[in-house]
Amino acid sequence: MNLLPLPGDGQTPVRVLTIAGTDSGGGAGIQADTRTMALCGVHACVAVAAVTVQNTLGVSGFHEIPPEVVAAQVRTVVADIGVGAAKTGMLASTAIIEAVAAVCREVGIGRDAAVPLVVDPVAASMHGDPLLHAEALDAVRHTLIPLATLVTPNLDEVRLLTGIEVVDDATARAAAEALHALGPRWAIVKGGHLRSSASSKDLLFDGERFHEFSAARIPTGNDHGGGDTLAAAVACALAHGYEVPEAVEFAKEWTRRCLAAAYDLGAGHGPVSPLWRLRSAPGA
Repeated sequence: MNLLPLPGDGQTPVRVLTIAGTDSGGGAGIQADTRTMALCGVHACVAVAAVTVQNTLGVSGFHEIPPEVVAAQVRTVVADIGVGAAKTGMLASTAIIEAVAAVCREVGIGRDAAVPLVVDPVAASMHGDPLLHAEALDAVRHTLIPLATLVTPNLDEVRLLTGIEVVDDATARAAAEALHALGPRWAIVKGGHLRSSASSKDLLFDGERFHEFSAARIPTGNDHGGGDTLAAAVACALAHGYEVPEAVEFAKEWTRRCLAAAYDLGAGHGPVSPLWRLRSAPGA
């Protein structure tokens, strides 16, 4: 695996912005994004869209940040610091989604802009707890996803967005085509939750060609934050100038290693862990 370069002392690293919700248990959301970004040698900027109340057992509540405050965070960061890529995670409501889409268009983030946007259309936690108001799904489909350079739903989110239950290669291809029809430049259908397969195969589609990425499945129940980690790693690679297929290939292997390094935490699902990179760093 070719790791993204770490900046030298005093060198300003590339910047990536995550627009998402927090995870008070530290396993997913903004916390997972910023861990991966730091260990990919990237300076992480954040726009907090929601604050969750959760631990390893589930989400017991969340508080939405006012949409104008979410947009102001994005606008302020981009105006001063600048970013090489951005990603979204939990956006919670139609109003926040619309505010994020509007400010991204305003500051030049998105599929047709200079700064690529990875959309992770978070709808529910891994425990099934809702993280998106049901009526906001249409805003995800018609307002947010059309802005995406790449959209990265999990299989439950694929079903909610397209109505397609992915059970094999044929339905994965149909789902990728349906996702792409919503307007992103690229769409990926991830196979990590398709437990019937011995391997984890992701299918990337640009409207004309399919790209397949496969890896041996890692047997672990500690996979909290895996989707956030993959989307954040893609955003980091895009900020470093990778094309989308190469960014996905990097992120797939990054996430596999994070799954292999996952650890127990609390009484529920532990997090995937990018801390393995510390062991591969010089002097580690």
